[in-house]
Amino acid sequence: MVTIGDVARAAGVSRSTASYALSGKRAISLEVRQRVNEAVRALGYTPNAGARALATSQTMVIGLLAQFLEGEFAPAMLQYMLGVSDAGRELGYDTLLITEADGAHALRRITDSRMVDGLVLLNVAHQDVRLPVLRAAPQPGALVGLPGDCSGVDVFDLDFEDAGRAMVDHLYRLGHREIILISQPELVVQRGGAWVWRLRNAALRQAQRHGMVLHAVFGESRQPAVGRSLNAVLDTYPDATGLLIDNEAAAAALPMVLHLRGLEVPRDMSVIGRYSDEFAQIFSLPYSSIDSAPDRLGRLAVRQLVRRIALETESEEPYVLRLIAPEFVDRESTAPPRG
Repeated sequence: MVTIGDVARAAGVSRSTASYALSGKRAISLEVRQRVNEAVRALGYTPNAGARALATSQTMVIGLLAQFLEGEFAPAMLQYMLGVSDAGRELGYDTLLITEADGAHALRRITDSRMVDGLVLLNVAHQDVRLPVLRAAPQPGALVGLPGDCSGVDVFDLDFEDAGRAMVDHLYRLGHREIILISQPELVVQRGGAWVWRLRNAALRQAQRHGMVLHAVFGESRQPAVGRSLNAVLDTYPDATGLLIDNEAAAAALPMVLHLRGLEVPRDMSVIGRYSDEFAQIFSLPYSSIDSAPDRLGRLAVRQLVRRIALETESEEPYVLRLIAPEFVDRESTAPPRG
């Protein structure tokens, strides 16, 4: 049977350091933690979870509160969930997925029972009812998504306002003066999805500064409604030469819609989406995009959460609010408008 001593020798560290790296009881550098985890994988070491929990008061489990909500595109949400679980696994943590509809009740149940060492929240709303519970919990928490009040938690998100401005600026520089923005379904906004209106409002303001006409509409999330809504928008604004897509379901449906209408990108229509590179590969999307970076955001949230878990006493370290800058991925789907 492989022991913690075998792991320590393989990682080139002391037995106590290997134990601390796995338990999280003391702060261990990321480089050493990774060496220990590599040794664990190579040797097939499995610690006794019950004994470890009794000895360290830690479970080595991260709670992930996430739901596949109506109006949101499930494949896109899954990427955020994978980013969190992959990062946790690399740092020696299992992930407990909690999908209960009553998120505040689920959060209170999980934290009161000490089932996890820390929590990551997805589907963050502007006025999120889970946050008062999380702030009062003994375990630390991190959010992937920007709420109205960021106090008491670490927060990571894409800078959606900057993303909206960047999308408009790109088409403006190419000479486009009338464009369309298709956002998430209005239901997502009504539920408190601030990322939708952050990008939308910033894009509208930027277009106004440039003297552009921007038609901002809410899209759909399921077929056949997605295809119908795309066709309706293109019929309503036939003079638009550029299309911004802040809606993964609409982006996935767009190639077929344009093909059936006999429109070519970028000859007839310039297109910019907002989704991850992996999402573009899965759905064979040929459009330039702002990278939504779900994997990067998940990793940032988990690393910061593990950092807080590793602190033995309550820390005065300030909470993190990080909005990552949008990165433009050029797939040659934009060009100056014809004529």
